[in-house]
Parts: sequence; structure tokens; C-alpha cells
Amino acid sequence: MERLTTAEAETIRDAAKAKILEMGAKMSVAVVDERGDLITMVRVDGAPWRTPRICQAKAVASAAFGRSSKDMLEMAQTPVMRGLMAMENGRMIPGQGALPVFKGDELVGAVGGSGGTAQQDEDAARAGIQAVAGLTTVD
Repeated sequence: MERLTTAEAETIRDAAKAKILEMGAKMSVAVVDERGDLITMVRVDGAPWRTPRICQAKAVASAAFGRSSKDMLEMAQTPVMRGLMAMENGRMIPGQGALPVFKGDELVGAVGGSGGTAQQDEDAARAGIQAVAGLTTVD
């Protein structure tokens, strides 16, 4: 079984942070494993207090389904999704800004952003994933 290593997660985090700074955004980004457990996170100076929890919750949603959190918006009010969000005590947000991480065909985690526009959140996540050879995400 493939795993996302701490070194890979830190590289993702650092590349996502560089993208955040390049965009001039005030954001946080989180990298989680395939279960949605936090591996690493960064909150840039000036990012709102709420962004660490939101970026992690978006990443949890992406990891749970192996899809971009944007693609899950249509599912947000379904009974199954509402039940999962309740089970996770609000620790799952199906809103744009997170992408799954794959090694080959195997889901190994997800990256979520919060604090920018929805597109900036996703762009930071994508930049982080693209910084690590051998990792992919959805288009």
C-alpha cells in the first residue's frame, strides 16, 4: 500500500505556500493522508483565524471521496453527505479548494486551501501536488 510520506507532504506544503505568496493571498493550506488525518499545514501571515480548520475540512472531503472538493458541491445537501459531515463533526466541507493526491492509481491523501478565492484555494493545492514527482491529481 502506497503512503504519502512526511517529506512529500512537506514539499507539497512548501510549494503551495510559495504559490500563495506569489498570488498575494492570505491563506492556509493543509495536507492530509488518505483517511483525512493531518500530516502538515501552514497558515501564512495575515490569513484569517478560521482558514486552518476550513482548509483541512476541504482536504478531508477530497480524501474521503478521491475527488476534487469542487466536484462534490452537487452532493453537499444529499442525505449521505449531510450524514458524513455530521459524523465528522463539521470536519468535512465539500466546497472548492481541495484536490486528491494519487501515487499511480492509489489515493494517498489530499491538499486543501482556504482564505483566497475558491480558485486560488484550488490553485495552491494543485501547485503543491505538482511539485512532487510521481504524484498526480484530478484535472
